[in-house]
Amino acid sequence: METNLVWGIFISGIVLFLALDLGIFNKKAHVISNKEAGFWTAIWVSSALLFSLVVYYIYSKGYIENPDGLTPANATLKYITGYLIELSLSVDNIFVIAVIFSSFSIPQKFQHRVLFWGILGAIVFRALMIFFGVILIKKIYWATYVFGGFLIFTALRMLFKKDDNFNPKKSFVYKNIRRIIPITTQIDGEHFLVRRRHILAATPLLIALIVIEFTDILFALDSIPAILAITHDPFLVFSSNIMAIMGLRSMYFFLSNMLNRFSYLEYSLVVILIFVGIKLIISHHYTLPEWLSLTVIGASLAGGIITSLYLKPTERLG
Repeated sequence: METNLVWGIFISGIVLFLALDLGIFNKKAHVISNKEAGFWTAIWVSSALLFSLVVYYIYSKGYIENPDGLTPANATLKYITGYLIELSLSVDNIFVIAVIFSSFSIPQKFQHRVLFWGILGAIVFRALMIFFGVILIKKIYWATYVFGGFLIFTALRMLFKKDDNFNPKKSFVYKNIRRIIPITTQIDGEHFLVRRRHILAATPLLIALIVIEFTDILFALDSIPAILAITHDPFLVFSSNIMAIMGLRSMYFFLSNMLNRFSYLEYSLVVILIFVGIKLIISHHYTLPEWLSLTVIGASLAGGIITSLYLKPTERLG
């Protein structure tokens, strides 16, 4: 009963924040300034880190089901480590979102609305992927080897693959959307659908939203196994993932004009993916301490940021 209550309060809190976001703070479409984006980025990062205290409290009081017998300190470390992994992997997502918005010529003042619904969809899809991922990890012994190998493969592909200049309008998703519903090139305010000569047509806002949703699913194929390398606890996996996603919108507006400044973060992601991939593969034989995971991930991110600030931007990987 207490476990259901904790889940209910957490999910209700997320729904409340989303409602306040669209209904009050961003009720009217407007261009998100760097100052506003920076403020909300700080709010979300601070909230996510402060939530680690909540994690410590509910695990110390036994308010949540704890099948792995985690101590409050261990659960807190796993949450923070998982959050940092998801946050770092979100950086690559930001690059793709910027390309999608540019490709479909989405005005800045409407981008927040698209991202709002994109985040809502991402929460639902990731919840389902986390649910089935946890089941696979716990029920199928060799699933850890598959997930771990996939993460290492992804990292190596990022390292050696040349830039393909991703074009959303040539993607499989966009080509198939055109077969299902007519697409108008004109943007009609915040509307996702418009009626033209009695024909219902999709605006560029809807097309951008759909493409973003599908690309997020592809990114989740990396991020979900990565967090499962840290913990199989459903609440820790879900909460760390969702807290990172919730801050993605403000982080996008904060970093979108400075993406080239942080080009070396790609190498940080390579290191992180290889590390968590190895950790997942050896998890049945040896358990790496949480402080080591947190140190490796924190050092990788810090190294990528510092290098990006002091060296000239380089071409992105992959």
